[in-house]
Amino acid sequence: MDHYGFWSLLPPLVAIILAIKTRQVFISLLFGIWIGWFILSDANFLYGTLNTIQALVDVFKDAGNTRTIIFSSLVGALIAFVQRSGGVDGFIEVINRFLHRLDEKGHSNPKKTVEIMAWLTGVAIFVESSINVLTVGSIYRPIFDRLKIPREKLAYIADSISAPTCILIPLNAWGAYIMGLLLAQGITNPLHAMILAYPLNFYPIFAMIIVVLVILLQKDFGPMRTAERRAREEGKVIRDGATPMISTEVISMQRTEKATPKARNMIVPIATMVGMMPIGLVYSGWSQVENIDAYPLWEQILLALGKGSGSTAVLWAVLTSLLVGATMYRVQRIFHLNEIIDLVFKGIGGLIPLALLMMLAFAIGTVCRDLGTGNYVAETTRSWLSPGLVPAIVFVAAGFIAFSTGTSWGTFAIMIPIGMQMAQNMDANIYLTIAAALGGGVFGDHSSPISDTTIISSMASASDHIDHVKTQLPYALTAGVITVVLYILIGLFL
Repeated sequence: MDHYGFWSLLPPLVAIILAIKTRQVFISLLFGIWIGWFILSDANFLYGTLNTIQALVDVFKDAGNTRTIIFSSLVGALIAFVQRSGGVDGFIEVINRFLHRLDEKGHSNPKKTVEIMAWLTGVAIFVESSINVLTVGSIYRPIFDRLKIPREKLAYIADSISAPTCILIPLNAWGAYIMGLLLAQGITNPLHAMILAYPLNFYPIFAMIIVVLVILLQKDFGPMRTAERRAREEGKVIRDGATPMISTEVISMQRTEKATPKARNMIVPIATMVGMMPIGLVYSGWSQVENIDAYPLWEQILLALGKGSGSTAVLWAVLTSLLVGATMYRVQRIFHLNEIIDLVFKGIGGLIPLALLMMLAFAIGTVCRDLGTGNYVAETTRSWLSPGLVPAIVFVAAGFIAFSTGTSWGTFAIMIPIGMQMAQNMDANIYLTIAAALGGGVFGDHSSPISDTTIISSMASASDHIDHVKTQLPYALTAGVITVVLYILIGLFL
């Protein structure tokens, strides 16, 4: 049996409902993991508890998980660096001068301008979703705070342009991974198939468009409207009683007296982190390409880029940015070596809650895979469809799998084979179905409180995690509903 039927849905559903209801995301995830292992242990309380503990330890058996947790923690050190060195203050001064010039020319809405700048920054960083989110959150959080824009809005903007940008501009590991899945299904020219499917991948397109409309029109709805009113009327960028995903000691560090505000003290380390990402992907993927010498150099680079390890590349990128930053600050005599080491540990310490949350998220993903959650959802939606409804149902099923498991890539691996088989057997449109599987995976991952991208978005913006999920969900659902309607209309009339 490749799944446990309805019981396989219980752990993610319980964890998600409890997290939203109680706002205690750590306890909710832990309880969801325990339920999963309780089921896998034949309802034995003792074995279920012991297996839960072992599952948390086993998270670190996966090198990718360990690298992700490490680089997420090290980002705290980078944030501490750029604040204490005067980099953030210098960048804010640059932005303030830019906004002042716009104001002199008659552009009097700095909030709208800064939000668009954050959106454009995220779009420009299409190499990797984690780097995308980390960069936007780290750079713009102090500016958003200064302008009294709620942190929930920053988390929403960062999250809504991370995976959508990476999947719409597939010159990265995302594109290579998807082509590999298509090749495994017998498609001889996966690049051609992907190009034909991408214009039909409506969810990420609408998710990004909605962000722009919300910014330009300055019209919010749902919980985000409440957050905007709180920030505007009370000056509170985060609600009373909220628990930011990063220690307040890290985000409130003042510039050291030995430093003067210099934007380059932030821009250079951040740019190093972004620039090192493709280099790390190529380097880590070079040895993975068979007969690489048989290809021209540019093809060698593209193939290596696609085979590279995202978690490895991000870890190297963050470590390099820390090294570059530490060297800069030492040359400027801002910090002594002992001060640099203290800042690193203080920054990492501020992100310990994030590391624990990532561990729990990986653990619940594992137990969902062992229970066959994705297989069960896919199986129950495969046998009762008309051909015209295949794309819409594939999108909804992929969305639910990704929401329940917190992973878009895992969902692609499940739904692309199933969706293509359904489309071929029922004479539905292949490219529309591929697009639906991809878009559904991004939609569910974007909406899920146990997704690593959602978690990192909360961390990078120093937002309360559940507040981020609740304020973002109405926008994600809006884009999702529009997408489903379009798939139904196109599927029925194409």
